[in-house]
Amino acid sequence: MPAPNAEVFDRLSALAAIADPDARARKTIAETFTGIALGSVPVGTADDVAAAFDKAKAAQSRWAVRSAKDRAAVLERYRELVVEQREFLMDVIQAETGKARWAAQEEIMGLMFAARYFARVAPDLLDAHRVPGAFPVLNRATVRHQPKGVVGVVAPWNYPMLLSIGDSIPALLAGNAVIVKPDSQTPFSALAGAELLYQAGLPRDLLAVVTGPGTVVGTAIVDNCDYLMFTGSSATGRTLAEQCGRRLIGFSAELGGKNPMIVTRGAKLDKAAKAAVRACFSNAGQLCISIERLYVEKAVAAEFTEKFVAAVHAAKLGAAYDHSADIGSLISEAQLETVSKHVADATSKGAQVLAGGKARPDLGPLFFEPTVLADVTGEMECGRNETFGPLVSIYPVDSVEEAIGLANDTEYGLNASVWAESKDAGERIAERLHAGTVCVDEGYAPAWGTTAAPMGGMGISGVGRRHGPDGLLKFTEPQTVVVTRFMNLDAPPVISQDKWQRLLMTLTRSFRFLPGR
Repeated sequence: MPAPNAEVFDRLSALAAIADPDARARKTIAETFTGIALGSVPVGTADDVAAAFDKAKAAQSRWAVRSAKDRAAVLERYRELVVEQREFLMDVIQAETGKARWAAQEEIMGLMFAARYFARVAPDLLDAHRVPGAFPVLNRATVRHQPKGVVGVVAPWNYPMLLSIGDSIPALLAGNAVIVKPDSQTPFSALAGAELLYQAGLPRDLLAVVTGPGTVVGTAIVDNCDYLMFTGSSATGRTLAEQCGRRLIGFSAELGGKNPMIVTRGAKLDKAAKAAVRACFSNAGQLCISIERLYVEKAVAAEFTEKFVAAVHAAKLGAAYDHSADIGSLISEAQLETVSKHVADATSKGAQVLAGGKARPDLGPLFFEPTVLADVTGEMECGRNETFGPLVSIYPVDSVEEAIGLANDTEYGLNASVWAESKDAGERIAERLHAGTVCVDEGYAPAWGTTAAPMGGMGISGVGRRHGPDGLLKFTEPQTVVVTRFMNLDAPPVISQDKWQRLLMTLTRSFRFLPGR
């Protein structure tokens, strides 16, 4: 079995000490490929969270008065450090998650995209700007953006560096402090990312990573933050939304997905089949925007299925700290159990296994073969529920209309993929899909990487958006300041109130308001 090099162990120990060198209770983190101990991190308490918030509030008041350009310069330096340290960062991500190296590189690229985009647009987006006043000339109206305060980021285990530090980047650029609660299985990824921000010049008290159980650390963050960013399951998202609602604080979340891919006659089947392997089995399918449902027109279903199954069989499943493996491990016994149960349930009810279908303990404790099923129905667990593992179902359909209808027949609406006879045809199909992002002639990566555009879910797949201008401005409170000049709205002494009100109405009717920014 492979293992990360000795330098990784040494640096993880240093990160754990930085988190809280005096912590009494600690949790040992295991390498996913082998189960060997990587190191230990503190088990945080509500008092630890409270202390982090006290420091963050003081640091945030100083950070907020710095210019957006000054804050952006820190993130530009951070991006350079990510590039320099990318091999170490990928080692950490792989050690904690068990994903293949190319999937770990997706996180590094995502961090680079986020730092570059938000650092470049933040000064302009956060700059005060004029809008038309109620009464031109008399009113000068300015819109400003004030930071929320201290933002809580509750991050998942599947993309533990990107979805902790990556979501912190726009919050920090907006002038906030951030308290991060990483998943208990993957704390080192968040700690490693935070350390690079400190090296780039971010004040240490401005960003705290508090490790520990969600029932304690997560609850304390939700009880104290001024805004919450969450990535995880739809069920947990509902609970957190209720808690934020009771406190009347803002909430944004990317939640679950049961994402469809549509393949029509005339599509380039070789390319579609190869790309579908990436789209379905990136991070062993443990990705909220990965594909779990394939709808293929019957005219090409047999040919596509043959090509897709062959590509799945050709994909190398294994543990490696290089690019020799195509698909890595699941992260936990719980994930392995879920995938095993979904496959067993489906096959017991008549589903056919076209590829995979078995755990692979010979490769490591948590490996499961990339699995393709046919004849899946809605009564099966994997028919309508998110598996979040290396399991995809393929459905031949009579027409594009049927494919669109089935793709939309779900509570989820996160991501979708379309392969058609032309780009225009693909776009026409995409416009009819109820999904926050749709990739034409790819699976998910181009949409995720387009950081200038909003990314998020419809239905139970999310609230709010990350990326794009909204991904930054959601961490702010817009404030409108209107200055009245020359005279206010009281009637002048020489005009009766009746005439004055008629004059105001006449002026209002005659104004041609210009749109704001």
